[in-house]
Amino acid sequence: MDQKISVKIAGRVFNLTATSPDAEQLYRLAAETVNKRFAAYTRNYPGKNVSDLMSMIALNETALRLGLQKDIDQIHEAENQLARDLENYLKDNGKQ
Repeated sequence: MDQKISVKIAGRVFNLTATSPDAEQLYRLAAETVNKRFAAYTRNYPGKNVSDLMSMIALNETALRLGLQKDIDQIHEAENQLARDLENYLKDNGKQ
């Protein structure tokens, strides 16, 4: 169920299509997060133009996302290692 929605970011309205209620909620939360960052950056970097501020936000949010993805990858590797260790343990103890 596609739904047309509008979100406002840094005073500009963007029309989007949400493919589900969850997607709509994520778009709205993302817009709220960007607007909060934008307000903070506007206070911290007076005189910077909107494009510069949005670039800084994009860079910081992407770095955060990449860091989280790295953490997830490490967790998956640890999970796989634990599964291998358990399988080896069960094999070794099942032979005795």
